[in-house]
Amino acid sequence: MRGEPSCPKCGGRVRAPGLFADSWQCDVHGTVYPLQPVVPPSVEALGVVVNRSHVPVWMLWPLPVGWLFTGVASAGDDRSGGRATAVACSGPGPLGGPGELLIVAEELGVGLGARYAGIPGPDPGPQMCVNKPPDAKVLAAGRPTPLWHVANVPSDRAVFAGEARGLWLWAIIWPEQSGLLLYDELILTDLREAGAEVDLLPCGALSPRLLQ
Repeated sequence: MRGEPSCPKCGGRVRAPGLFADSWQCDVHGTVYPLQPVVPPSVEALGVVVNRSHVPVWMLWPLPVGWLFTGVASAGDDRSGGRATAVACSGPGPLGGPGELLIVAEELGVGLGARYAGIPGPDPGPQMCVNKPPDAKVLAAGRPTPLWHVANVPSDRAVFAGEARGLWLWAIIWPEQSGLLLYDELILTDLREAGAEVDLLPCGALSPRLLQ
């Protein structure tokens, strides 16, 4: 588990603002919003991300039966606030066996969703064909939100992407066949707007997907 900020696009080391630059810098990607160190899942850790985020913190809510919250990641610092969030959940897959889901919200160009999706990024770009009906839909903060398959991703996962509240929304699912989960209209809640019931959120072990 890393104890220092990293590049949201590649996971490489970043340099803090200083004498020669007023923003975080990656040697490969230039100016970035730093990905903060990932800590074990807890309601308290989630609250820290929620309280400083400028983008939604999407969560399957209510969680499907048997599913657990397994971690959260955020890109940004105390000055910029959170500009990308990734929430991990895990539970029984629709075809049996374990399934894992990452839900990413981010501003254009941050690159965190593309990193977890396993594509060059920083955004879905030509990997997502929107000139056809959507492949799935979710209900995001009460609004029907279409999602499209993202192509050319590693074979161990299914990736969907779309737009919610003017920001990228990614759903990344392991294993690939658990992508069937998205064909049920899942309900996403922005935890910035959730009430005290979040205190009862069931937590599991930290998802290794957040550390990749």
